[in-house]
Amino acid sequence: MRIFRSPKVVIGLCLLAFFLLLALVGPLVAPHAPDWQANTTSGVPQPPSSDFWFGSTQKQEDVFSQVLAGGRDTLLISLLAGLLASVLSILVGVTAGYFGGVVDDLLSMLSNIFLALPGLLILMVVMKPLPPQDTSNPFLIGGVIALTAWAWGARVLRAQTLSLRNQDYVESARVIGERSPRIIVFEILPNLLPILASSFIFTVIYGIGAYVSLTWLGVIGVPSGVVTWGTMLNVSQASGALISGWWWWYVPPALCVAGVGIALALLNFGIDEIVNPRLTSARTGRGSGIKFRLGLTPVVQSASTKGDAK
Repeated sequence: MRIFRSPKVVIGLCLLAFFLLLALVGPLVAPHAPDWQANTTSGVPQPPSSDFWFGSTQKQEDVFSQVLAGGRDTLLISLLAGLLASVLSILVGVTAGYFGGVVDDLLSMLSNIFLALPGLLILMVVMKPLPPQDTSNPFLIGGVIALTAWAWGARVLRAQTLSLRNQDYVESARVIGERSPRIIVFEILPNLLPILASSFIFTVIYGIGAYVSLTWLGVIGVPSGVVTWGTMLNVSQASGALISGWWWWYVPPALCVAGVGIALALLNFGIDEIVNPRLTSARTGRGSGIKFRLGLTPVVQSASTKGDAK
């Protein structure tokens, strides 16, 4: 397939597969439970060693085990948020673009309102009053994050649907009597799949950033004995790890969050280059221009040499 010829897509898929595998089997292969504590009286975090591969926390908890166990909720919630936001984007954006008129005006106004709202602030206001048993529900958290993440994708899908609704194959479907839902599902949506994939990836990136930020700030709590990459950053900051130089406490979860973001960003850039012909032609044009100039160099040199000989 053409998509797998892009180095960005291949590297992004490999990185993403690694972190997904880490989220699935990490808690099963972790040496210890996330809240396990070593039998020692030391109250100082220990640096990486043979006993603690990634060091220990102030309570002598194994950072390596916490990193392995902390990715499951983070990736699960971000994927749920991306899926739900994509469904909302399709319902609002494609409907607005296809029907137009008053429907388009109302749905576009709704999208603009959600685009204008500060997403992280809204999440903090909504999530903070909820009881702990609700904030530990990944479906609830993913749904709330999706409510602040769907508007951008809806605007993109609306713009693309506006350009597709008057195409010949769509008009032919109307002429033979196909209903609007069938036209949207079988005629328009297949042509929006690359944009949907890019929108989904972008929303997952937003979901990871939002969930890690909320847990880092302490807005979302987790049950006792459960850790996430965000709560690891929260506890390390509250314990003065940044000031005391205990880098092994906060660097591993931060690198994991950054690694997932890089993997998804590479996928997004790779898909964008394949879908957008301008990026592909620009990249090809630069390469062909270099070859053209290099090809002329020997000709110019040979001409000057003949002139000197005369």
